[in-house]
Amino acid sequence: MAVARTVAAVQSPARALPKAVGVVGFALLTALLAQVTIPVPGSPVPITLQTLAVTLAPLALGAWGGAASMALYLAFGLVGLPVYAGASGGWQVVQGATFGYLLGFVLCQPAMAWALGRAKDRAPSLRRALASMVVGHAVVFALGLAWLWVTLNQGERNFGVAETLSLGLWPYLPGSVFKSALALLVARDLTIWARRQGWR
Repeated sequence: MAVARTVAAVQSPARALPKAVGVVGFALLTALLAQVTIPVPGSPVPITLQTLAVTLAPLALGAWGGAASMALYLAFGLVGLPVYAGASGGWQVVQGATFGYLLGFVLCQPAMAWALGRAKDRAPSLRRALASMVVGHAVVFALGLAWLWVTLNQGERNFGVAETLSLGLWPYLPGSVFKSALALLVARDLTIWARRQGWR
């Protein structure tokens, strides 16, 4: 028994290293894709490619690995690294219109992993992968819109639900569908490959 515990202790760091590489890798991928931006006229929230990485993270890293990668990405920006859209960063983002979406990147990971099904499954079905992406986008938009509504209504301004949706949801749905389609194309192969790397 003592020998078995010793072997497990020696092997544990070796198993943790590949997972750590995956967590850092997805944080950096999210930062890279955040620089692909399309401004939306009249809205403080740009269209970016970063949610492509967000929806792929739980496929490759699981619930808590995906959450760790997005939390690391969020932390990179909060300490001032230029990893957010438009090469921005800094603590002031907490008071900005996009912070709810960024927070949603972290909190959607366990929900997406739940929709994917059992962790021991070798690869998700297309139906489960699609459900996961729908759930992920729903969480991100819910938190993003709630925070956007708060920031829009600071001071004497008065934005209603319809105006908030026009500034934070409707222009982004076509892009979400497109990014989900791209993610679905690689979902199964990515999951299998990630298992071989020891990420899941």
